[in-house]
Amino acid sequence: NSLRFDSGSSDYLSRTPSSAGNRNTWTWSGWIKKTIESSSNTYNHVLFGTAGSSYDTIGIQTTPNEPYFFCNIAGSFERTLNAKFRDISAWYHLVVAFDSTQATASNRVKLYVNGVEQSSFSDNTNGSQNADSNINSTDAHQIGKQAGLSRYLNGYLCEVCFIDGQQLDATSFGEFDEDSGIWKPKDVSGLTFGTNGF
Repeated sequence: NSLRFDSGSSDYLSRTPSSAGNRNTWTWSGWIKKTIESSSNTYNHVLFGTAGSSYDTIGIQTTPNEPYFFCNIAGSFERTLNAKFRDISAWYHLVVAFDSTQATASNRVKLYVNGVEQSSFSDNTNGSQNADSNINSTDAHQIGKQAGLSRYLNGYLCEVCFIDGQQLDATSFGEFDEDSGIWKPKDVSGLTFGTNGF
């Protein structure tokens, strides 16, 4: 099952954790199908975000005809892919895996698309080791909206997971079909979700 989000209706989900989880290490995973290709709104496909000073955001940046998967964490960890995601008939599986404790700066934020770790970025900024993200704080966390701002998702989301305390790769959430080779979801019930995971 999937949920449909429409910016015209200001649809989104929100939760404010009663206590902070691991702000150094977590993983977000979701399957998205866009319903429009592009918009004049720069952040017209916001997948996950938080309120607070840094407005941590995971989404697809959609200046006209240039839809890039991106994340901005703690105002200092940024990744924007060079690849463009224009297809509104396809489901994309997107993963952001964060671990600011990593000694190697490039390992602190990892992005995966349809099971493949990405390495080609137009923005590839690494924050400080052990820096806290706003994600997993006690601020509001929102799916389908950039918290604190009127920026929403136009599309469908399903199999959304948040893992508190682990930096996981895409194989925790999906697998390649033996016959077709197509990347597909798999059962995630055996994962350890952590304090604020879902």
